[in-house]
Amino acid sequence: MAEEWVVVSDDVARVSVEDENVEDMMQPRYRENALNFIEFIKSSPTSFHAVATCKKKLLDAGFTDLSDVVSWNLQPGNKYFLCQNNSAIVAFAVGKQFVHDAKSGFKIVGVHTDSPCLKVRPISTQESQGFIQVSVQLYGGGIWHSWFDRDLTVAGRVIVEENGQSVEKLVHIPRPLLRVPNLAIHLQTADEIAAFKFSNEVHLQPVLATQLTSQIKSKLEAPTTRKSSAQSRHSPVLISLLAKAVGCKEEEIEDFDLSLVDTQPPCLLGAFEEFISSPRMDNLLSTYCAMEALIASCNGAGNGLEDETDIRIAAAFDNEEVGSESIQGAASALLPSILQRIYSTLAADSKTAVDAYAAAVRRSFMISADMAHGVHPNYAEKHQEHFRPQLQKGVVLKHNANQRYATDSIGASLIRELAAKNDIPIQEFTVKNDSPCGSTIGPLLSARTGVKTVDMGMPQLSMHSIREMCGVDDVTHQINLFKVFYSQFRDIPETLTHV
Repeated sequence: MAEEWVVVSDDVARVSVEDENVEDMMQPRYRENALNFIEFIKSSPTSFHAVATCKKKLLDAGFTDLSDVVSWNLQPGNKYFLCQNNSAIVAFAVGKQFVHDAKSGFKIVGVHTDSPCLKVRPISTQESQGFIQVSVQLYGGGIWHSWFDRDLTVAGRVIVEENGQSVEKLVHIPRPLLRVPNLAIHLQTADEIAAFKFSNEVHLQPVLATQLTSQIKSKLEAPTTRKSSAQSRHSPVLISLLAKAVGCKEEEIEDFDLSLVDTQPPCLLGAFEEFISSPRMDNLLSTYCAMEALIASCNGAGNGLEDETDIRIAAAFDNEEVGSESIQGAASALLPSILQRIYSTLAADSKTAVDAYAAAVRRSFMISADMAHGVHPNYAEKHQEHFRPQLQKGVVLKHNANQRYATDSIGASLIRELAAKNDIPIQEFTVKNDSPCGSTIGPLLSARTGVKTVDMGMPQLSMHSIREMCGVDDVTHQINLFKVFYSQFRDIPETLTHV
Protein backbone atom coordinates (compact mmCIF):
# COMPACT_ATOMS: atom_id res chain seq x y z
CA MET A 1 0.00 0.00 0.00
CA ALA A 2 1.34 3.43 -0.90
CA GLU A 3 1.99 5.81 1.94
CA GLU A 4 0.50 9.27 2.27
CA TRP A 5 2.40 12.17 3.74
CA VAL A 6 1.23 15.49 5.06
CA VAL A 7 3.73 18.37 4.90
CA VAL A 8 3.01 21.20 7.31
CA SER A 9 5.48 24.10 7.51
CA ASP A 10 8.86 22.60 8.52
CA ASP A 11 7.41 19.32 9.81
CA VAL A 12 6.69 16.10 7.94
CA ALA A 13 3.94 13.98 9.48
CA ARG A 14 3.70 10.34 8.42
CA VAL A 15 0.12 9.13 8.09
CA SER A 16 0.83 5.43 7.71
CA VAL A 17 3.99 3.36 8.01
CA GLU A 18 4.69 0.13 6.23
CA ASP A 19 8.03 0.70 4.53
CA GLU A 20 10.90 0.45 7.03
CA ASN A 21 13.33 2.12 4.60
CA VAL A 22 11.15 5.21 4.36
CA GLU A 23 11.01 5.41 8.16
CA ASP A 24 14.81 5.23 8.31
CA MET A 25 15.01 7.97 5.70
CA MET A 26 13.02 10.30 7.91
CA GLN A 27 15.03 9.72 11.09
CA PRO A 28 15.04 12.94 13.15
CA ARG A 29 18.82 12.72 13.50
CA TYR A 30 19.27 12.78 9.72
CA ARG A 31 16.90 15.70 9.34
CA GLU A 32 18.54 17.60 12.19
CA ASN A 33 21.99 17.31 10.64
CA ALA A 34 20.63 18.47 7.28
CA LEU A 35 18.90 21.49 8.83
CA ASN A 36 22.06 22.37 10.77
CA PHE A 37 24.02 22.29 7.52
CA ILE A 38 21.43 24.62 5.96
CA GLU A 39 22.03 27.10 8.79
CA PHE A 40 25.78 26.78 8.21
CA ILE A 41 25.30 27.68 4.54
CA LYS A 42 23.13 30.66 5.42
CA SER A 43 25.91 32.07 7.59
CA SER A 44 28.65 31.25 5.04
CA PRO A 45 28.10 33.14 1.76
CA THR A 46 31.89 33.32 1.16
CA SER A 47 35.07 31.59 2.31
CA PHE A 48 35.63 34.42 4.80
CA HIS A 49 32.21 33.87 6.35
CA ALA A 50 32.66 30.09 6.37
CA VAL A 51 35.89 30.40 8.34
CA ALA A 52 34.28 32.87 10.73
CA THR A 53 31.42 30.43 11.29
CA CYS A 54 33.84 27.55 11.89
CA LYS A 55 35.87 29.72 14.23
CA LYS A 56 32.82 30.48 16.37
CA LYS A 57 31.85 26.81 16.52
CA LEU A 58 35.38 25.84 17.56
CA LEU A 59 35.61 28.52 20.23
CA ASP A 60 32.24 27.43 21.63
CA ALA A 61 33.60 23.86 21.76
CA GLY A 62 36.65 24.89 23.81
CA PHE A 63 39.28 25.17 21.06
CA THR A 64 42.05 27.77 21.50
CA ASP A 65 42.77 30.33 18.76
CA LEU A 66 46.50 30.26 17.89
CA SER A 67 48.58 32.96 16.25
CA ASP A 68 51.25 31.98 13.75
CA VAL A 69 53.52 34.87 14.79
CA VAL A 70 54.02 33.88 18.43
CA SER A 71 55.38 30.76 20.13
CA TRP A 72 52.97 27.92 20.75
CA ASN A 73 52.50 26.15 24.06
CA LEU A 74 50.66 22.98 23.14
CA GLN A 75 49.58 20.38 25.68
CA PRO A 76 48.24 16.84 25.20
CA GLY A 77 44.48 16.72 25.71
CA ASN A 78 43.91 20.25 24.42
CA LYS A 79 42.31 21.60 21.23
CA TYR A 80 43.48 24.41 18.93
CA PHE A 81 42.94 26.11 15.58
CA LEU A 82 44.75 28.52 13.29
CA CYS A 83 43.42 30.75 10.48
CA GLN A 84 45.20 31.79 7.28
CA ASN A 85 43.96 34.87 5.40
CA ASN A 86 40.68 34.34 7.28
CA SER A 87 39.61 32.11 4.38
CA ALA A 88 41.36 28.90 5.48
CA ILE A 89 41.35 27.25 8.90
CA VAL A 90 43.15 24.28 10.44
CA ALA A 91 41.75 22.84 13.68
CA PHE A 92 43.45 20.09 15.67
CA ALA A 93 43.15 18.19 18.92
CA VAL A 94 46.13 16.56 20.66
CA GLY A 95 45.37 13.20 22.24
CA LYS A 96 45.92 13.05 25.98
CA GLN A 97 48.12 9.96 25.52
CA PHE A 98 50.19 11.57 22.78
CA VAL A 99 53.89 10.67 22.95
CA HIS A 100 55.97 12.20 20.19
CA ASP A 101 58.46 9.35 19.85
CA ALA A 102 56.06 6.40 20.30
CA LYS A 103 53.05 5.39 18.20
CA SER A 104 51.47 8.78 17.58
CA GLY A 105 50.57 10.23 14.19
CA PHE A 106 48.03 12.45 12.43
CA LYS A 107 44.44 11.68 11.44
CA ILE A 108 43.46 14.38 8.96
CA VAL A 109 40.30 15.35 7.09
CA GLY A 110 41.08 17.90 4.36
CA VAL A 111 38.37 20.04 2.72
CA HIS A 112 38.06 23.42 0.98
CA THR A 113 35.95 26.52 1.63
CA ASP A 114 35.64 28.08 -1.83
CA SER A 115 33.10 27.59 -4.62
CA PRO A 116 32.83 28.85 -8.23
CA CYS A 117 31.30 32.32 -8.35
CA LEU A 118 31.43 35.78 -9.90
CA LYS A 119 33.85 38.13 -8.13
CA VAL A 120 33.84 41.93 -8.25
CA ARG A 121 36.83 43.29 -10.16
CA PRO A 122 39.38 45.65 -8.53
CA ILE A 123 37.96 48.35 -10.82
CA SER A 124 34.29 47.55 -11.23
CA THR A 125 32.79 50.80 -12.52
CA GLN A 126 30.74 49.99 -15.63
CA GLU A 127 27.81 51.70 -17.34
CA SER A 128 25.81 50.74 -20.41
CA GLN A 129 22.59 52.02 -21.98
CA GLY A 130 21.48 53.90 -18.89
CA PHE A 131 22.32 51.04 -16.52
CA ILE A 132 24.90 51.00 -13.76
CA GLN A 133 26.58 47.61 -13.71
CA VAL A 134 29.24 45.94 -11.60
CA SER A 135 32.16 44.52 -13.57
CA VAL A 136 32.86 40.96 -12.47
CA GLN A 137 35.34 38.21 -13.25
CA LEU A 138 34.83 34.47 -13.20
CA TYR A 139 36.20 32.46 -10.27
CA GLY A 140 36.63 28.76 -10.92
CA GLY A 141 34.71 26.62 -13.38
CA GLY A 142 31.07 27.37 -12.78
CA ILE A 143 28.00 26.40 -14.77
CA TRP A 144 27.67 30.03 -15.68
CA HIS A 145 24.34 29.85 -17.46
CA SER A 146 22.78 28.97 -14.09
CA TRP A 147 23.64 32.51 -12.93
CA PHE A 148 21.26 34.18 -15.39
CA ASP A 149 17.99 35.57 -14.00
CA ARG A 150 18.91 34.93 -10.38
CA ASP A 151 18.39 37.51 -7.63
CA LEU A 152 21.96 38.17 -6.52
CA THR A 153 23.72 40.17 -3.85
CA VAL A 154 27.29 40.74 -2.64
CA ALA A 155 29.25 39.29 0.28
CA GLY A 156 32.88 39.17 1.35
CA ARG A 157 35.25 41.33 3.34
CA VAL A 158 35.74 45.09 3.36
CA ILE A 159 38.93 46.84 4.45
CA VAL A 160 37.99 49.93 6.45
CA GLU A 161 40.13 52.71 7.90
CA GLU A 162 39.54 53.05 11.63
CA ASN A 163 41.65 55.40 13.76
CA GLY A 164 44.48 55.34 11.26
CA GLN A 165 44.51 51.53 10.96
CA SER A 166 43.14 49.16 8.32
CA VAL A 167 40.46 46.88 9.76
CA GLU A 168 38.85 43.89 8.08
CA LYS A 169 35.06 43.59 8.31
CA LEU A 170 32.73 40.94 6.93
CA VAL A 171 29.82 42.06 4.81
CA HIS A 172 26.74 40.29 3.48
CA ILE A 173 23.81 42.32 2.20
CA PRO A 174 20.92 39.84 2.30
CA ARG A 175 18.49 41.63 -0.02
CA PRO A 176 18.61 41.25 -3.83
CA LEU A 177 20.87 43.88 -5.42
CA LEU A 178 22.00 42.51 -8.75
CA ARG A 179 20.80 40.48 -11.69
CA VAL A 180 22.27 39.05 -14.89
CA PRO A 181 19.26 39.33 -17.21
CA ASN A 182 18.67 36.87 -20.00
CA LEU A 183 18.01 38.07 -23.53
CA ALA A 184 14.35 37.79 -24.52
CA ILE A 185 13.59 34.79 -26.71
CA HIS A 186 12.05 37.10 -29.32
CA LEU A 187 15.44 38.78 -29.89
CA GLN A 188 17.30 35.54 -30.59
CA THR A 189 17.54 33.42 -33.69
CA ALA A 190 16.58 29.75 -33.60
CA ASP A 191 20.26 28.78 -33.72
CA GLU A 192 21.09 31.12 -30.82
CA ILE A 193 18.25 29.70 -28.75
CA ALA A 194 19.35 26.13 -29.42
CA ALA A 195 23.01 26.79 -28.65
CA PHE A 196 22.50 29.21 -25.75
CA LYS A 197 25.96 30.64 -26.32
CA PHE A 198 27.04 33.74 -24.45
CA SER A 199 30.18 35.74 -23.81
CA ASN A 200 31.61 35.27 -20.32
CA GLU A 201 33.08 38.76 -20.55
CA VAL A 202 30.11 40.67 -21.96
CA HIS A 203 26.95 38.84 -21.01
CA LEU A 204 27.66 37.95 -17.36
CA GLN A 205 27.96 41.55 -16.14
CA PRO A 206 25.13 42.17 -13.64
CA VAL A 207 22.83 45.19 -13.41
CA LEU A 208 22.91 47.18 -10.15
CA ALA A 209 20.82 50.31 -10.82
CA THR A 210 19.86 52.88 -13.44
CA GLN A 211 22.02 55.91 -13.99
CA LEU A 212 19.12 58.36 -13.61
CA THR A 213 18.10 57.08 -10.18
CA SER A 214 21.72 57.11 -9.07
CA GLN A 215 22.19 60.70 -10.21
CA ILE A 216 19.07 61.88 -8.39
CA LYS A 217 20.12 60.10 -5.22
CA SER A 218 23.65 61.54 -5.30
CA LYS A 219 22.31 65.11 -5.54
CA LEU A 220 20.19 64.61 -2.44
CA GLU A 221 23.15 63.42 -0.37
CA ALA A 222 25.86 65.63 1.10
CA PRO A 223 29.18 65.38 -0.76
CA THR A 224 32.09 63.74 1.01
CA THR A 225 35.11 65.80 2.01
CA ARG A 226 37.56 63.39 0.38
CA LYS A 227 37.57 60.34 -1.81
CA SER A 228 39.25 57.05 -1.04
CA SER A 229 40.95 54.84 -3.58
CA ALA A 230 37.95 52.52 -3.55
CA GLN A 231 35.58 55.37 -4.39
CA SER A 232 37.56 56.16 -7.52
CA ARG A 233 37.46 52.56 -8.71
CA HIS A 234 33.88 51.52 -7.99
CA SER A 235 30.36 52.82 -8.46
CA PRO A 236 29.20 55.31 -5.80
CA VAL A 237 26.06 53.19 -5.49
CA LEU A 238 28.05 50.10 -4.54
CA ILE A 239 30.29 52.05 -2.14
CA SER A 240 27.23 53.57 -0.47
CA LEU A 241 25.64 50.16 0.04
CA LEU A 242 28.81 48.71 1.53
CA ALA A 243 29.36 51.67 3.86
CA LYS A 244 25.86 51.33 5.28
CA ALA A 245 26.24 47.57 5.66
CA VAL A 246 29.49 47.72 7.67
CA GLY A 247 28.68 50.94 9.50
CA CYS A 248 31.35 53.32 8.23
CA LYS A 249 31.72 56.41 6.06
CA GLU A 250 32.08 55.90 2.33
CA GLU A 251 35.53 57.50 2.26
CA GLU A 252 36.71 55.09 4.97
CA ILE A 253 36.41 52.08 2.64
CA GLU A 254 39.90 51.27 1.38
CA ASP A 255 39.32 48.05 -0.55
CA PHE A 256 37.31 44.83 -0.55
CA ASP A 257 37.05 41.23 -1.73
CA LEU A 258 33.47 40.70 -2.87
CA SER A 259 31.67 37.77 -4.43
CA LEU A 260 28.22 37.65 -5.96
CA VAL A 261 25.94 35.19 -4.17
CA ASP A 262 22.43 33.90 -4.63
CA THR A 263 19.83 35.38 -2.28
CA GLN A 264 17.57 32.33 -2.38
CA PRO A 265 18.18 30.46 0.87
CA PRO A 266 19.01 26.75 0.97
CA CYS A 267 16.13 24.41 1.77
CA LEU A 268 14.90 20.84 2.00
CA LEU A 269 13.43 19.62 -1.27
CA GLY A 270 11.19 16.86 -2.61
CA ALA A 271 7.87 15.24 -1.79
CA PHE A 272 9.38 13.77 1.38
CA GLU A 273 11.99 16.51 1.90
CA GLU A 274 14.75 13.96 1.37
CA PHE A 275 16.98 16.30 -0.67
CA ILE A 276 18.87 19.50 0.07
CA SER A 277 18.90 22.35 -2.45
CA SER A 278 21.69 24.80 -1.72
CA PRO A 279 24.37 27.07 -3.13
CA ARG A 280 28.06 26.36 -2.40
CA MET A 281 27.42 22.73 -1.48
CA ASP A 282 30.75 21.98 -3.17
CA ASN A 283 32.54 22.12 -0.85
CA LEU A 284 31.04 23.71 2.24
CA LEU A 285 29.13 20.52 2.96
CA SER A 286 32.40 18.67 3.45
CA THR A 287 33.71 21.57 5.55
CA TYR A 288 30.65 21.43 7.77
CA CYS A 289 30.90 17.65 8.22
CA ALA A 290 34.63 17.78 9.01
CA MET A 291 34.25 20.42 11.72
CA GLU A 292 31.18 18.78 13.22
CA ALA A 293 32.93 15.41 13.35
CA LEU A 294 36.12 16.78 14.90
CA ILE A 295 34.22 18.62 17.62
CA ALA A 296 31.97 15.65 18.33
CA SER A 297 34.86 13.18 18.39
CA CYS A 298 36.64 15.24 21.04
CA ASN A 299 33.63 15.67 23.28
CA GLY A 300 31.69 12.45 22.81
CA ALA A 301 31.41 9.87 25.56
CA GLY A 302 33.76 6.94 25.09
CA ASN A 303 35.62 8.40 22.13
CA GLY A 304 37.10 11.65 23.42
CA LEU A 305 40.76 12.52 23.83
CA GLU A 306 41.42 10.63 27.09
CA ASP A 307 42.82 7.50 25.43
CA GLU A 308 43.88 9.13 22.15
CA THR A 309 47.52 8.85 21.09
CA ASP A 310 47.14 10.72 17.78
CA ILE A 311 46.51 14.29 16.67
CA ARG A 312 43.11 14.80 15.03
CA ILE A 313 42.97 17.49 12.36
CA ALA A 314 40.29 19.16 10.21
CA ALA A 315 41.94 21.38 7.59
CA ALA A 316 39.82 23.66 5.39
CA PHE A 317 41.71 25.37 2.55
CA ASP A 318 40.80 28.14 0.14
CA ASN A 319 41.28 28.42 -3.64
CA GLU A 320 40.81 24.75 -4.54
CA GLU A 321 38.57 25.76 -7.43
CA VAL A 322 41.45 27.66 -9.06
CA GLY A 323 44.32 25.25 -8.43
CA SER A 324 45.16 25.74 -4.72
CA GLU A 325 48.32 27.73 -5.52
CA SER A 326 47.98 30.41 -2.84
CA ILE A 327 49.19 31.03 0.70
CA GLN A 328 45.83 29.76 1.98
CA GLY A 329 45.56 26.93 -0.54
CA ALA A 330 46.29 23.22 -0.22
CA ALA A 331 49.34 23.55 -2.49
CA SER A 332 50.97 25.94 0.01
CA ALA A 333 53.22 25.19 2.96
CA LEU A 334 50.29 25.71 5.35
CA LEU A 335 49.55 22.12 6.38
CA PRO A 336 53.14 20.75 6.27
CA SER A 337 54.39 23.67 8.36
CA ILE A 338 51.61 23.20 10.93
CA LEU A 339 52.28 19.45 11.22
CA GLN A 340 56.00 20.08 11.72
CA ARG A 341 55.37 22.89 14.19
CA ILE A 342 53.06 20.70 16.28
CA TYR A 343 55.75 18.06 16.62
CA SER A 344 58.56 20.50 17.28
CA THR A 345 56.46 22.14 20.00
CA LEU A 346 55.54 18.89 21.70
CA ALA A 347 58.95 17.19 21.36
CA ALA A 348 61.61 17.33 24.05
CA ASP A 349 64.32 18.68 21.72
CA SER A 350 64.74 19.63 18.06
CA LYS A 351 66.71 16.51 17.09
CA THR A 352 64.02 14.26 18.55
CA ALA A 353 61.33 16.28 16.82
CA VAL A 354 62.79 15.82 13.33
CA ASP A 355 63.04 12.06 13.67
CA ALA A 356 59.71 11.71 15.45
CA TYR A 357 57.93 13.79 12.82
CA ALA A 358 59.26 11.64 9.97
CA ALA A 359 58.02 8.51 11.73
CA ALA A 360 54.67 10.11 12.56
CA VAL A 361 54.01 10.91 8.90
CA ARG A 362 54.39 7.20 8.09
CA ARG A 363 51.80 6.39 10.77
CA SER A 364 49.33 9.01 9.55
CA PHE A 365 46.28 8.91 7.31
CA MET A 366 44.22 11.55 5.51
CA ILE A 367 40.74 11.74 4.03
CA SER A 368 40.47 14.36 1.30
CA ALA A 369 36.76 15.17 1.30
CA ASP A 370 35.20 16.82 -1.73
CA MET A 371 31.80 16.34 -3.31
CA ALA A 372 31.30 13.41 -5.70
CA HIS A 373 29.29 13.01 -8.92
CA GLY A 374 26.01 11.26 -8.20
CA VAL A 375 24.37 9.48 -11.12
CA HIS A 376 21.93 11.77 -12.95
CA PRO A 377 18.55 10.18 -13.80
CA ASN A 378 18.52 11.95 -17.18
CA TYR A 379 22.19 11.35 -18.04
CA ALA A 380 22.95 7.91 -16.61
CA GLU A 381 25.12 7.14 -19.65
CA LYS A 382 27.69 9.65 -18.36
CA HIS A 383 28.62 7.18 -15.62
CA GLN A 384 30.34 3.84 -16.12
CA GLU A 385 27.75 1.17 -15.33
CA HIS A 386 29.54 -0.16 -12.23
CA PHE A 387 30.25 3.28 -10.80
CA ARG A 388 26.94 5.09 -10.43
CA PRO A 389 26.73 6.58 -6.91
CA GLN A 390 23.18 7.34 -5.83
CA LEU A 391 21.93 10.08 -3.54
CA GLN A 392 20.95 8.77 -0.09
CA LYS A 393 23.15 5.66 -0.49
CA GLY A 394 26.32 6.71 1.32
CA VAL A 395 29.71 8.39 0.98
CA VAL A 396 31.71 7.78 -2.22
CA LEU A 397 35.29 6.50 -2.53
CA LYS A 398 36.82 8.17 -5.59
CA HIS A 399 39.39 6.41 -7.80
CA ASN A 400 41.42 7.53 -10.80
CA ALA A 401 44.27 5.65 -12.50
CA ASN A 402 45.90 8.94 -13.55
CA GLN A 403 46.17 10.18 -9.95
CA ARG A 404 43.49 12.83 -10.21
CA TYR A 405 42.41 11.30 -6.91
CA ALA A 406 44.82 10.02 -4.26
CA THR A 407 42.96 6.80 -3.41
CA ASP A 408 44.82 3.51 -3.77
CA SER A 409 43.85 -0.08 -2.89
CA ILE A 410 45.39 0.04 0.60
CA GLY A 411 43.68 3.27 1.60
CA ALA A 412 40.36 2.15 0.11
CA SER A 413 40.55 -1.16 2.01
CA LEU A 414 41.08 0.67 5.30
CA ILE A 415 38.10 2.96 4.76
CA ARG A 416 35.84 0.10 3.66
CA GLU A 417 36.73 -1.87 6.78
CA LEU A 418 36.16 1.13 9.05
CA ALA A 419 32.80 1.85 7.41
CA ALA A 420 31.66 -1.78 7.51
CA LYS A 421 32.52 -2.01 11.20
CA ASN A 422 30.15 0.92 11.86
CA ASP A 423 27.39 0.13 9.31
CA ILE A 424 28.16 3.21 7.24
CA PRO A 425 27.30 2.75 3.54
CA ILE A 426 30.10 3.29 1.03
CA GLN A 427 29.89 3.71 -2.75
CA GLU A 428 32.59 3.77 -5.44
CA PHE A 429 33.26 6.11 -8.37
CA THR A 430 35.62 6.42 -11.29
CA VAL A 431 35.07 8.29 -14.55
CA LYS A 432 34.54 6.69 -17.94
CA ASN A 433 37.56 6.51 -20.22
CA ASP A 434 35.98 9.00 -22.62
CA SER A 435 35.14 11.51 -19.89
CA PRO A 436 37.27 14.24 -18.29
CA CYS A 437 37.94 14.02 -14.56
CA GLY A 438 38.17 16.78 -12.00
CA SER A 439 40.72 16.70 -9.22
CA THR A 440 40.87 17.55 -5.54
CA ILE A 441 43.29 18.62 -2.83
CA GLY A 442 44.02 14.95 -2.13
CA PRO A 443 46.96 14.41 -4.51
CA LEU A 444 48.44 17.82 -3.59
CA LEU A 445 48.35 17.23 0.15
CA SER A 446 49.53 13.64 -0.10
CA ALA A 447 52.55 14.67 -2.18
CA ARG A 448 53.46 17.62 0.05
CA THR A 449 53.04 15.90 3.40
CA GLY A 450 53.87 12.26 2.60
CA VAL A 451 50.65 11.14 4.32
CA LYS A 452 48.65 8.23 2.87
CA THR A 453 45.42 9.72 1.46
CA VAL A 454 42.07 8.67 0.06
CA ASP A 455 39.63 10.89 -1.81
CA MET A 456 35.99 10.70 -0.76
CA GLY A 457 32.85 12.77 -0.89
CA MET A 458 29.08 12.92 -0.76
CA PRO A 459 27.23 12.30 -4.05
CA GLN A 460 25.48 15.33 -5.48
CA LEU A 461 23.81 16.62 -8.64
CA SER A 462 24.37 19.94 -10.45
CA MET A 463 27.97 20.30 -9.27
CA HIS A 464 29.23 23.88 -9.83
CA SER A 465 25.76 25.23 -10.56
CA ILE A 466 24.55 28.20 -8.57
CA ARG A 467 22.16 25.70 -6.90
CA GLU A 468 23.28 22.16 -6.12
CA MET A 469 21.48 19.12 -4.76
CA CYS A 470 22.27 16.19 -2.45
CA GLY A 471 20.53 13.68 -0.18
CA VAL A 472 19.60 14.40 3.42
CA ASP A 473 20.78 11.02 4.75
CA ASP A 474 24.26 11.35 3.27
CA VAL A 475 25.07 14.31 5.53
CA THR A 476 24.80 12.04 8.56
CA HIS A 477 26.62 9.21 6.79
CA GLN A 478 29.59 11.50 6.16
CA ILE A 479 29.65 12.98 9.66
CA ASN A 480 29.53 9.49 11.13
CA LEU A 481 32.36 8.29 8.90
CA PHE A 482 34.59 11.20 9.90
CA LYS A 483 33.77 10.68 13.59
CA VAL A 484 34.76 7.01 13.58
CA PHE A 485 37.81 7.84 11.49
CA TYR A 486 38.99 10.14 14.26
CA SER A 487 38.08 7.79 17.11
CA GLN A 488 38.51 4.25 15.73
CA PHE A 489 41.04 4.30 12.92
CA ARG A 490 43.78 2.79 15.13
CA ASP A 491 41.50 -0.18 15.83
CA ILE A 492 42.13 -1.42 12.28
CA PRO A 493 44.82 -4.16 12.24
CA GLU A 494 48.28 -2.68 12.80
CA THR A 495 49.70 -4.49 9.77
CA LEU A 496 47.52 -2.40 7.47
CA THR A 497 48.02 0.98 9.11
CA HIS A 498 51.80 0.99 8.56
CA VAL A 499 51.65 1.86 4.87
